[in-house]
Amino acid sequence: MILGIETSCDETAAACMTEDGQVLSNVVSSQAQLHARYGGVVPEVASRRHLELIEPAVREALFEAGTTLDDIDEIAVTQGPGLVGALLVGLAFAKGLAWARGLPLAPVDHLHGHVASLFLGDDAVEPRFACLVATGGHTLLLDVSERDRFRRIGTTLDDAAGEAFDKGARLLGLGYPGGAALDRLSRDGDPEAYRFPVARVPGHDFSFSGLKTALLYAVRDLTAEQLASRRADLAASYERAIVTALVRGLERAGEALGVERLALVGGVAANSELRRQLQPLGVSLTPLELCTDNGAMICSAARYVPKLRFPHYGDIDAYSSA
Repeated sequence: MILGIETSCDETAAACMTEDGQVLSNVVSSQAQLHARYGGVVPEVASRRHLELIEPAVREALFEAGTTLDDIDEIAVTQGPGLVGALLVGLAFAKGLAWARGLPLAPVDHLHGHVASLFLGDDAVEPRFACLVATGGHTLLLDVSERDRFRRIGTTLDDAAGEAFDKGARLLGLGYPGGAALDRLSRDGDPEAYRFPVARVPGHDFSFSGLKTALLYAVRDLTAEQLASRRADLAASYERAIVTALVRGLERAGEALGVERLALVGGVAANSELRRQLQPLGVSLTPLELCTDNGAMICSAARYVPKLRFPHYGDIDAYSSA
């Protein structure tokens, strides 16, 4: 039995899973409402909230799984990348819990966690495949050759896709979390109303800064009344440009690697337009409940990483960048 803990950003998450991948509980406490007043995640606020939520989240995960700490054989926790303060809360809690119980500890890379969400359920994806990881902080193309091994072949040169969605939502005067708000609004708009640029960069990298600037200029040239009437069209056209870049990049990665199997993971994988465009291509999509940060994906990845035996994990530390 694995207990997984995830605190890399603004979700305090815990889950229980069996070694064969059966998810017994998956508790996620979001801080979105707390950070909405600031228009984005404030690292110090996130860290302090994790301190308040982590013990209740773990207790709830154990309760929903119908188990206790006496039945837990291993603790898994996100080590990075992410907000260092937030990561340290989860890492310190997990180390303390593992130390007190004399249990092994599995430090998990957050990106590996997202990939490992594909290894759960009846439709588990078997390597080798090309995988797009699209989150608020990362946009990566990976060559996943084994369940415990992947190689980065592309990344973003500036903003991540999720960040581009959030910044675009802010320019349009939408609420936080911006990506979800923009996705909802775009369903009422015409994606052909504005022709926003889709950057073409060498290799398999992405760039969204030019697109964001194009939206800024489009909004700046409108009066308040014009913006109100065209907001949905702007959202739909902006979303279409981001989605086009992501779909094109994933397809090109598959062709370059010579693999037919493609996959999408991460919070941006919940975007309805992106899922709509990828489904006809046979792309494996993370279930909606596993798109955002969660403990189940950390448990899943823990099955494929080296375990640190008690008491040899006191000096491991969090890391912020991939």
